[in-house]
Amino acid sequence: MSKDGKVFKVGSRKSELALIQTNLVIEHLKKIYPEHEFEIVSMHTMGDQILDRPLPKIGEKSLFTKELEEALSNGEVDLVVHSLKDLPTALPDGLAVGAILEREDARDGLLLNSKHRGLSLETLPPNSIVGTSSLRRIAQLKRKFPTLVIKDIRGNLQTRLRKLDSGDYDGIILAVAGVHRMGWEHRISEILEESTMLYAVGQGALAVECRTADCSIFSPLSHFETLLRTVAERSLLCTLGGGCSAPVAVTSRLEGEILHLTAACWSLDGSVTEQLSSKCSLAKGTKSGTLDMYCGVTNAKVDEQKLSLAHHLGVNLANDLIDRGALKIIEEAKIANVSS
Repeated sequence: MSKDGKVFKVGSRKSELALIQTNLVIEHLKKIYPEHEFEIVSMHTMGDQILDRPLPKIGEKSLFTKELEEALSNGEVDLVVHSLKDLPTALPDGLAVGAILEREDARDGLLLNSKHRGLSLETLPPNSIVGTSSLRRIAQLKRKFPTLVIKDIRGNLQTRLRKLDSGDYDGIILAVAGVHRMGWEHRISEILEESTMLYAVGQGALAVECRTADCSIFSPLSHFETLLRTVAERSLLCTLGGGCSAPVAVTSRLEGEILHLTAACWSLDGSVTEQLSSKCSLAKGTKSGTLDMYCGVTNAKVDEQKLSLAHHLGVNLANDLIDRGALKIIEEAKIANVSS
């Protein structure tokens, strides 16, 4: 594909949220390439089709990306829009993350059934049922709110909201960014601060996956701060060997030239945890003349040395967690979930 082509074919999942996010990216692309047309090619992924089992029990990687990546590799589409948190840290050969857009709110939010309006996780009655499909959320909820009953919930956001409103659940936990994009801000009863719940790697950010040769076409979409933060986060997750369903969570921020990263992992019941923080200076970053990939991410718009420093921040923090037993905690949590 080249900039001289007339049509960009854009791959997307079929859910309403995925299509909203895809159209957001297209609107940005139209500003850069106003002479182009854009055609959305939507499809169901395995993760969309298997709804009767919790995600970690399906036993398949790339649950929400495989079919889209095959279409990208085969030339059926020119780019794919993902929620970055769903995108594995190892990509198929020939594919790369060509852009990561500015991150929206990365935190999680609590949505409540109307009978509990005005309450919070702290004030919900004992034995209230809270829905989530994430081991990361399950472990943190069980650690901090042991009187709540945590129950798996699957389906698109509309399905989850219907289950909440029908009374199957007293509350559900969703990513704030997705709720905002759906226009449901009024349904959020509580935004969960970092002291309550750390967020998923890449949460809140949208990624453009493309063929490696086309990265320069999409790199202008990238947001400097988001790119550096998420490279650090993805490098940490990759080093820990965890997928997007692992009980691993992060928080990151960029203050001037200082990149901060906090990461934690938990046993499934939340009783065992390891949490560490680190930081690095990006001030010494200089153009290196090379363009490497970091967990599938590459970008000519950003100083490659800064990307390298962000990458090593994640790797080094992960290794510190490994020295404290993180791999055993993560593996035992996965086994406990599969056998439960």
